[in-house]
Amino acid sequence: MQELYVGSRTAKGEEGTVHRFDYCVVVGEMAVAGGFACESYGVKVQEQGGDTAVIPDLTVSAQRIDELMELLMDHQVGPAGLRDVVEDWL
Repeated sequence: MQELYVGSRTAKGEEGTVHRFDYCVVVGEMAVAGGFACESYGVKVQEQGGDTAVIPDLTVSAQRIDELMELLMDHQVGPAGLRDVVEDWL
């Protein structure tokens, strides 16, 4: 699996703590019918000095993963909320 760094965002928590999140697209291979494989895309969100969440193989569309990454970064989604946001996005 390969990671492509997209960017980072800083968010202030309810208690006033500053959090910095790094966002990456993860690139892998997804098996498809007939024994073939195609490039797949997922996401990784890492809080600097904290937790990391990775969800691979979400889509085979570069456009769709770009849209998801934009959503995650615009809303400063951290590792704890990543799965919920992705489930709603799907």
